[in-house]
Amino acid sequence: MSLVEGFSFDLTVIWAFVIAFAVLVYVILDGFDLGLGMLFALERKRGDRDVMMNSVAPVWDGNETWLVLGGGGLMAAFPLAYALILPALYMPIILMLLALIFRGVAFEFRWRAGGGVSRGAWDAAFIGGSALASLCQGIALGALLQGIEIDKAARSYAGGWWDWLTPFSLTVGVAVMVGYMLLGATWLVMKTSGELQERMRTRAWPLGVVTVVFIGVISLWTPFLQEGYYARWFGGWHIGLAAGVGLAVLAIAALMFRSLTIHRHEYWPFALALALFTLCFVGLGVSMFPYVVPTEITIWEAAAPKLSQQFLLVGAVFLIPIILGYTAYAYWVFRGKVDPDSGYH
Repeated sequence: MSLVEGFSFDLTVIWAFVIAFAVLVYVILDGFDLGLGMLFALERKRGDRDVMMNSVAPVWDGNETWLVLGGGGLMAAFPLAYALILPALYMPIILMLLALIFRGVAFEFRWRAGGGVSRGAWDAAFIGGSALASLCQGIALGALLQGIEIDKAARSYAGGWWDWLTPFSLTVGVAVMVGYMLLGATWLVMKTSGELQERMRTRAWPLGVVTVVFIGVISLWTPFLQEGYYARWFGGWHIGLAAGVGLAVLAIAALMFRSLTIHRHEYWPFALALALFTLCFVGLGVSMFPYVVPTEITIWEAAAPKLSQQFLLVGAVFLIPIILGYTAYAYWVFRGKVDPDSGYH
């Protein structure tokens, strides 16, 4: 392999990790405020809903920056993958984007509503937008994992309009909703106090149990979706990796439950819930890598030309630290408990 070819290989892998990192950060940051939106439905008092919304008001729109970075990076660095994945997932992706838009509008407009029916309508839009966006993200992930039918000769999507709608994709969709609600509940344990905090602590326990059950179900289901998955997880030494990941999930879950109930920590439940999501993401990466369209197109087959990747990487080297910096600064400035007497409005 020549030096140029080796450098091209490195660039492709670097870009795969950049996009994976952007998606992971989006999931763990926007996940908790989408989960908070769904938990909104369980709170009836206007004051409690205001506190919940104020807890994410300074950061929610910045969290979605990472979605733009992940989608834009996929289009720029792996254009073939973008061209194959988008037609297969048009419906869930369009619904997700519409839900995020509607949710954002509801976030702003509910504060201007005087009350009564108007306030209730915007609250319902916030809840519905959060739930639909979460469901569609899970469905898109499940549809990608189960495989996309493509015509390699024509380099185009060869499946049907409804191929994304399967029992597996719906299961992953519901699992993502429950997982996001777990993140939202542990976030509110950290950010609130009093009765609202205690209710969220109580709700985090069953949400955590159901999340772990879904992780187990999907983990056992995934290897049987495609032959490549089965060989990767249960062939040779990989079975040890699968067992290690499973034990790590159980250990983190046990620590999270102890932190919620026995030690009654405020910050650790959220951190451990994030660790649970991160570990699941690592498992997803083990299943898929080096495929960007499982198990049809590798990252090297889908990659943009070397010069394009080099040009884009220069921008990413400057842009990503800036985004990380202002994100960290926003969370630092608005750290601590939410004051019920002040906030976004």
